[in-house]
Amino acid sequence: MAYRENDKHFATKALHAGQEPEQWNSMAVVPPISLSTTFKQDAPADFKKYEYGRSGNPTRDVLEQCLASLDGAKHAMTFSSGLAATTTLTHLLSAGDHIVSMDDVYGGTNRYFRKVASRMNIETSFVDATDPAKIAEAIRPNTKMVWIETPTNPTLKVVDIRAVAEITKKHKDIFLVVDNTFESAYFQRPLELGADVSYYSLTKYMNGHTDVIMGAACTNDDDLHERLRFLQNAIGPVPSPFDCYLVNRSLKTLRVRMEEHQKNSLIVGRWLESHPSILSVRHPGLPSHPQHELVKSQCYGHSGMISFYLKGGLQESKTLLSALKVITLAESLGGYESLAELPYLMTHASIEEKERVALGVTDNLIRISVGLENVEDIIADLDQALKAAVQ
Repeated sequence: MAYRENDKHFATKALHAGQEPEQWNSMAVVPPISLSTTFKQDAPADFKKYEYGRSGNPTRDVLEQCLASLDGAKHAMTFSSGLAATTTLTHLLSAGDHIVSMDDVYGGTNRYFRKVASRMNIETSFVDATDPAKIAEAIRPNTKMVWIETPTNPTLKVVDIRAVAEITKKHKDIFLVVDNTFESAYFQRPLELGADVSYYSLTKYMNGHTDVIMGAACTNDDDLHERLRFLQNAIGPVPSPFDCYLVNRSLKTLRVRMEEHQKNSLIVGRWLESHPSILSVRHPGLPSHPQHELVKSQCYGHSGMISFYLKGGLQESKTLLSALKVITLAESLGGYESLAELPYLMTHASIEEKERVALGVTDNLIRISVGLENVEDIIADLDQALKAAVQ
């Protein structure tokens, strides 16, 4: 399996970018947590760098510098959640503008575009972006943002970022956002492939410890950065300094964590493919994935995300998930622990049922975030749960 060759300096960047001890009088090797909400001024409107915690914070700056380095970006901005980042990006638009979005996206993104942005007279067209021609067909004179997610949540479809970027670059007023949450900056860097904004729920793999809710947007576009930085302050969806400290800490182990997630998920995915109770497995790193060749051309690997279709229906799915002992039945993903969920009733329940089913989010689709446990224990747990669920 030959993915793109990854950045040989990635781990070094994660450990050192933005972390220079020389920036602190104490020469602290670990950047300190600056909790102050306000900063002393030498004279009215005469301040050294910071004036108020919403407008800027030393701990947040450290994290944003590190994030930018890992994503190959000039700029990174962090927000209080992934959806706070989505909201801020959408505030770049005005009433009467139009969004083209991938149809198979995180349920919260779908809900925000349909039920919140629409109230501001911002309409969204949802299309199957695995066919880039459908993106081109959906673009209107008032289209301002194209939003894709790849791999998608939860069916793990893959979008050709380069092909979509070639389409959006033909329209000077459109910017392309790629939700890169499922792969992290270690396994995919959308800006290299032509995206204007690389978006994250940092809650997931980038933090990886299931103890922070945060979002981020990275870009090389100075104008987008300036406008987003204004909105970050004007709207105010900023993360706490302590949470910034935690994510900055977590980035130090991103490479080793992602390599282990990948290793475990491949073993689990192959095992699931051979199991008689499984109809099909969706894992972009397996040759059985319909877009496996595309994955190899734009990714550096794949994370711990797997989805599979179970033989049976809602009752079998509930029985399986309730029988798990090592794997935890819970929403979210990307932490060190293995998690499993039923998108049909959980993360994607806000989407109309007819649309859910049309997207492949059926009552027998199980999503697993394969964690860092011993892989033999993960497989043994799945095996006993499958035996309990499918007779």
